[in-house]
Amino acid sequence: MSRRSHILVVEDDPDMSEVIVWALRQAHYETVAAANGKQALESVSAGMPALILLDMMMPVMDGWQFSREYRAQYSQSAPIIVITAAEQAERRAEEIGAEGWLSKPFELHDLLQAVARFCPRPETTEYWRLLGR
Repeated sequence: MSRRSHILVVEDDPDMSEVIVWALRQAHYETVAAANGKQALESVSAGMPALILLDMMMPVMDGWQFSREYRAQYSQSAPIIVITAAEQAERRAEEIGAEGWLSKPFELHDLLQAVARFCPRPETTEYWRLLGR
């Protein structure tokens, strides 16, 4: 996996993580999953992702603590999209300086559109099928 070529999915719910990773891989994005902020920091130390999809409420290290430590450690950081079931997802994103947000539950179409804002769209039929086009 090359530097800044993958999307880091930080989500403690295994079912949600699996769906997100599956959708991104079907759209031909490389993905890495982490179950909490601590694992996410370890993943970033192995290679900076192109984008981070970040849940906020997680055990071990939540999204707020992850974002503080991540931004303190890395001057060249990847954009973050907050993915949360908490009320006021936009406010949660603003609290950590994230570049975007998705409220759970969300449609796969919305996930792929949010990702495409920061990562080049793979030019594949499967990608466009997932977007419903």
